[in-house]
Amino acid sequence: MYLMLGFYCERNSVPAAVHLLVLSSRCILVKLASLNELAVQGRLWQKTAVIVADEDRSLITMTTEISTSINIKEPRWDQGTFMGRAKHFFTVTDPRNVLLTNEQLENAHKVISDYRQGVMSPGLTEDELWRAKYIFDSAFHPDTGEKMILIGRMSAQVPMNMTITGCMMTFYKTTPAVVLWQWINQSFNAIVNYTNRSGDAPLSVNQLGTAYVSATTGAVATALGLNALTKHISPLVGRLVPFAAVAAANCINIPLMRQRELKHGIPITDENDNRLGESTTAAKQAISQVVVSRILMASPGMAIPPFLMNTLEKKAFLKKFPWMSAPIQVVLVGFCLVFATPLCCALFPQKSSMSVSRLEPELQEKIRVSHPGVERVYFNKGL
Repeated sequence: MYLMLGFYCERNSVPAAVHLLVLSSRCILVKLASLNELAVQGRLWQKTAVIVADEDRSLITMTTEISTSINIKEPRWDQGTFMGRAKHFFTVTDPRNVLLTNEQLENAHKVISDYRQGVMSPGLTEDELWRAKYIFDSAFHPDTGEKMILIGRMSAQVPMNMTITGCMMTFYKTTPAVVLWQWINQSFNAIVNYTNRSGDAPLSVNQLGTAYVSATTGAVATALGLNALTKHISPLVGRLVPFAAVAAANCINIPLMRQRELKHGIPITDENDNRLGESTTAAKQAISQVVVSRILMASPGMAIPPFLMNTLEKKAFLKKFPWMSAPIQVVLVGFCLVFATPLCCALFPQKSSMSVSRLEPELQEKIRVSHPGVERVYFNKGL
């Protein structure tokens, strides 16, 4: 029995036990003992057209196999590098993901769930598997597995933030407008922060309500205070007030919406995903990284358009059509966010880590007793 492998295979990928018969730039023809040998070659057969022939090399059948050893628990690209993380988050935060139907999301969920159990849909290719994984990751929480609130998903960041931020930067001159848009922005941020929290422990309605009121009130008060301090400064500096308010508010909103993690800790695991306990120290690192990412994420969209708008508003076009100011700002902010959102999410690995020696003393002792070989722990920092 002979096996013809498509040009995806390299000569050194053919197992030594398989007798190599023919090698060309387009194909490799090898001899197998039986069809059962196909099942044990692992990644050799993925993306490969498999043609089985009898001894006289006449065609019998053609199939396509995909490996069952692809690790879909981890992203497709190396998360140890910024470029790998950037590719990952460009896919996860793709705004087109918000247009996916429930049927598409459930189908991706089924493909991933089945694959984890060793069951593959007929005709499934590796590219289709990865596509399903990224649809799954964009809509389902990594710790709880629950479907996330639509506007709280990272794929909704660009369309939601470009609209809210554009309006904040257009309507910033009166107190009612500042209150309205800062409240809308912080309400949206509260949803995002809750949706992308770390850990799988549920929040009660009372805890969630208290966190929301505290976060939005503190953030809006900060914005109003900054706005009051800038009444007599240049219009250009005044345009930057919303950014300063958002940066300060993020330092309030994110910790308050994730205060349960600061009190009780977030799950930590070893490199094999074995749960070791909950750590408040890990929670502090996770939330600090998220605050930095969110502030930098907002920076381009809230710092660049004001300079452009300050120039454009002096032109005849906007003097003739002043109502175009808001749409133009929304588009400018959206353009910045398309790149800023994934790149700032990629600043830190989502699966963050820290040395055991930096954990709480009692947790260090527990880990050294139960898992003496563990030197580093891992945790989902949230987004």
